[in-house]
Amino acid sequence: MFKETAATTPEAYLEALEEPRRSEMVALDELIRATAPGLERHLDSGMLAYGRYTYRYASGRTGEWFPIGLASTKRYISLYVMAADGERYLAESFRDRLPKADIGRSCVRFKRLADVDRNALAALIREGAKLDGQTLGS
Repeated sequence: MFKETAATTPEAYLEALEEPRRSEMVALDELIRATAPGLERHLDSGMLAYGRYTYRYASGRTGEWFPIGLASTKRYISLYVMAADGERYLAESFRDRLPKADIGRSCVRFKRLADVDRNALAALIREGAKLDGQTLGS
C-alpha cells in the first residue's frame, strides 16, 4: 500500500527526498513534533509515524498502528490521522477548513504545503493526538 523505503530512521527518510518535497516534509515533521510532542517519531509502513496504539478486532486479534502518519508519495503529501470523534473520522470534519486538500476518512492529501492552512493542520494533528487512535466503534 505504501512505497517501501530503504531508510531506517526518520532522518534518513527525510534526507532521501528530493527538493522541494524534502523542505515541505521537514516543515510538516516539525509541525507534528511541535503540536504533538508526546508522540514518538519512528518509521512504519514506509512513512513517518508518530506514536503507537494497539487495536483489537472483534475476533480478539490485535495489531499495532500509529495515530499520526506522514508520507511523501509521487503525487501528494499524505497526512494520516487515525482517529474519530465518535460520529465521523476526524480528517473528514476538517474538509471545510482544508478546501484544497483531497480528504478521505483518515487521510489529508495535498500537492504542496502552500495549498493548505497550517493552523488547520495543527488543529487536526492536536485533536488526532488527543484521541490517540480512537476510531469509529471503539
